[in-house]
Amino acid sequence: MAREIAKAYDPQQIEGRWAEFWIKDNMFRADAHAPGPVFSIVIPPPNVTGSLHIGHMLNHTEIDILTRWHRMRGCNTLYLPGMDHAGISTQRVVVKQLADKGIDYRTLGREEFEKRVWEWKAESGGKIIAQMKQIGESCDWTREQFTLSPELSRVVREVFVRLYEEGLIYRAHYLINWCPTCLTALSDLEVTHEERQGHLWHIKYPAADGGGFVVVATTRPETMLGDTAVAVHPEDERYAQLIGKKLRLPLTNREIPVIADAMVDREFGTGAVKITPAHDPNDFEAGRRHNLPEIDVMTDDGKMNGNAGAYAGLDRFAARKKIVEDLQAQGLLEKITDHKLSVGLCERCKTVVEPRASNQWFCKMKSMAEKAMAAVERNEITMVPENRREEFFHWMRNIRDWVISRQLWWGHRIPAWHCGSCKEVTVARETPAKCSHCGSAALKQDDDVLDTWFSSALWPFSTLGWPEETPDFKTYYPTSLLITAYDILFFWVSRMIMMGIHFTGKVPFRAVYLHSLVRTASGEKMSKSKGTGLDPVALNQQYGTDAMRFCLTSMAAPGTDIVVSEDRLLGARAFANKIWNAARFLFVNLDKFEEGGAKLEDLASPEVREQAPYAFAGDVPLIDGWLFARLADTLDVVKDAFETQRFHEAVQSIYQFFWNDFCDWYIEWIKPELTSADRTRATVAWKNLFGAFEAALRLLHPVMPFLTEELWHQLPQRAGARSIALEKYPEARATWRNTAAIKEFALLQEVITAVRAIRAEMKLDPKKKLAAQFSSEDAATRDAIARNLDGVQRLALLSELQITPGKLPQAGGGLRSTSLFDVRIPYVETEIDLAVELPRLKKELERLSKDIASKERQLGDETFRSRAPEKIIKNLESTLAERRVELAKIEERLRELDGKSGAAPAA
Repeated sequence: MAREIAKAYDPQQIEGRWAEFWIKDNMFRADAHAPGPVFSIVIPPPNVTGSLHIGHMLNHTEIDILTRWHRMRGCNTLYLPGMDHAGISTQRVVVKQLADKGIDYRTLGREEFEKRVWEWKAESGGKIIAQMKQIGESCDWTREQFTLSPELSRVVREVFVRLYEEGLIYRAHYLINWCPTCLTALSDLEVTHEERQGHLWHIKYPAADGGGFVVVATTRPETMLGDTAVAVHPEDERYAQLIGKKLRLPLTNREIPVIADAMVDREFGTGAVKITPAHDPNDFEAGRRHNLPEIDVMTDDGKMNGNAGAYAGLDRFAARKKIVEDLQAQGLLEKITDHKLSVGLCERCKTVVEPRASNQWFCKMKSMAEKAMAAVERNEITMVPENRREEFFHWMRNIRDWVISRQLWWGHRIPAWHCGSCKEVTVARETPAKCSHCGSAALKQDDDVLDTWFSSALWPFSTLGWPEETPDFKTYYPTSLLITAYDILFFWVSRMIMMGIHFTGKVPFRAVYLHSLVRTASGEKMSKSKGTGLDPVALNQQYGTDAMRFCLTSMAAPGTDIVVSEDRLLGARAFANKIWNAARFLFVNLDKFEEGGAKLEDLASPEVREQAPYAFAGDVPLIDGWLFARLADTLDVVKDAFETQRFHEAVQSIYQFFWNDFCDWYIEWIKPELTSADRTRATVAWKNLFGAFEAALRLLHPVMPFLTEELWHQLPQRAGARSIALEKYPEARATWRNTAAIKEFALLQEVITAVRAIRAEMKLDPKKKLAAQFSSEDAATRDAIARNLDGVQRLALLSELQITPGKLPQAGGGLRSTSLFDVRIPYVETEIDLAVELPRLKKELERLSKDIASKERQLGDETFRSRAPEKIIKNLESTLAERRVELAKIEERLRELDGKSGAAPAA
């Protein structure tokens, strides 16, 4: 007897079971010594603080689809998983947890705090990895990596020391971006810019000799307490006599010089600008040119420090308000004007970033960037979509040195030791016992840690055992492909390319696919903090993981963002349900066939399936030849689409094959053959059906792994077969390609579809068989219809189809004409209740007439046409044309029926 299969498709009953099976069986463990072409890919390591969000779901689905596809095609495949320690984010989480318990993390000390973070990671961190396993990602979980593990920490230290020894890492006093909330330096990439409405405060700086004042315009009055000069352009005649003289800094007792510097924009404000070297990047450079002192007036957390005098202790924005009030009170505020400005925000916490001068570690990027650009120019790395390539070049050409130090406790501590005796720095792979400069033992390790992106930049080779020539490194590096979101092209992708080439001499991956972002219906980037994010875990529970995978990738066209809607998810779920019902049809009907003595193994064993399609009476039946030809065409599209990361094309092609070709046409066409009294014909039909069905499951598996795994196991399999995931992906055979079958069955489909359209147009009973007429001057076309007449009549629900070479009457029925044939359903009086049909048609005539008149008025209105977008005008014109055609058909139909009723013809 056939296998049991549940009546209803319930993903919750199957997904957890197979996810657990794949992991327990180490199903996807890679072997560096295995033969075959290599496909390797590393996961963009999600933050240890994170949980699966919709962007991860898209990213991981695309990676998993390609991994499964390559594995089934015989590649030695590695999908390497892991997590990022996420320095700033993780420290913020644990600091908050401690604060909620009344504990100031700083009182714990560094060692105890790090211990608490590791405890948090063990208990709560890595939630996203558990979710990845739950959704069945085909990773090699034995190779899971963590950026702060001892193994990867050794790689990070090796890289740092090498770069330092090469003169590419250095320590310097420079102006950097500082986050008063995260309490650390940020790279330029970690600062987002937002245009805001602000003000220009015009402040009077009195001359020290009492002779007037200079008006200075500023957007940040709170930093004036750190001013060490006022600058004017050297060619600005308005201020020529003031250069070299002193001004009195308002609200302080300090005197500052007037300097000349070409950086000053004479058109901005008053043409005189305050110079605050410790709090502005341009001022910092000017300060160096003119040997000005730096006065830092803020604390790490954005409050005013002792250098701010009476304003010490105030938050910087509260100080701004108080300073403006005091300037006004002293008559030193000339005016306030509105001014739009670009405000830098911390990419993580959205706090306004403060430029501050401090000692930091930097990495020189220019030479590495040049090598990276050359590799991309030579197409050693391809980028999809193409427009991201130009963005990459633009950024790399303008790259600045990277501030790599962070003022945190969680992360890779910088392997540098400061000497208390000679004040020099010793950089070393292992903790030194003495200073390399003076031999003193008075050493203290640098307090800073490295930017999280520093260790992430090493991910493709650090995870494979570099700097050792491990089997994994030799086999799987360079990796085949990187799939990630386009918004981290510079944060991560570019840095991996630079580091990979610099340290291994090879690119880290052969191609980069920068996928779309998932957006809300209104086009916004999804955000949990704004309440606009979709929880994929909840959606997977509701619709099924397979449906989610299908939904996301069916819209994943390169260069376009994705809008997820309930309709889309319901459509994907309906597709899964369609496949399930098709399987049920097979097994339920097989039960009846088996009663005649057949066995499932005789009809659907791997050996039998392998030989499909089978012939009957010397030839492969048209329907079977057509389906396997369609399968071959689909495989061509899928291969090309997956190789070029056009996921949407591959997924939509698979959908068309499974839903339309296999379910709607093939199964419907062969139903009579499956129950044929001729057991030989029925056996051929069953063998071909199972051969096609199992191949279709393998075709679909990379996209919808759970459903296909479940159904595949319902079929007989060879001894030792463990999973559909380890089976061979279908390959189009030369014997499958059948242009004649494609052409002939396309004709049958066109005729059936035309009949169905006429029935719908005529509002005829969709379940009642009708007589129809077919004509074609082409004898081969008539012959094809005649040879397949039973199938055409059954699928078109016809009692009869008359075939003739002559032209069909244009009136007296519903007609569809093509260049090759005409098909017509004549009016049949007995089928029409004139008392019902005439009023319905007249009502429809009235509705269409009003609609046409309305659209004609709109399009005749010159004011409307001049203001409406061209797209709206074209849509209206197209709709109007369609309505006129509909009206003509209604009028024709009314004339026919009025004639039959004996009434006067309709107007």
